[in-house]
Amino acid sequence: MEEKTSSEETKPTKKIDVSKLVSIIPSPSELRREEKKIVEKRIRIRYDESLPENTARLSKELAKLLNIGGDDLIEIVVAGRKKFVFKPEIVDDLDPNIVFCYPEELREKGVADNSIATVRKHRREAGTS
Repeated sequence: MEEKTSSEETKPTKKIDVSKLVSIIPSPSELRREEKKIVEKRIRIRYDESLPENTARLSKELAKLLNIGGDDLIEIVVAGRKKFVFKPEIVDDLDPNIVFCYPEELREKGVADNSIATVRKHRREAGTS
């Protein structure tokens, strides 16, 4: 019988770089992570006398961010206590950090021009349409 030499038995094998393969596999936390949806945003309220009653003018960018359509209502909350509901008027060329509102109701409740508030899509209560 012929004996094999050690050089014939072990052929050099090329090592595979596993780190490149692992880098394309997402981690378990990445698989469970959901895209965070923004439901409200801090903005400045400005008075606009030219608007119809119960109407607020906001930017298209802000409306898209908060998923607000022309048929929806928006809710503006000042200092966590004073809540107002307006019909949105969505326009293209406006700063997304400013919402213009019909001022009469704001004045009655003591909200000053250029106040900081939170805006969100109005959550309709059960039983209302």
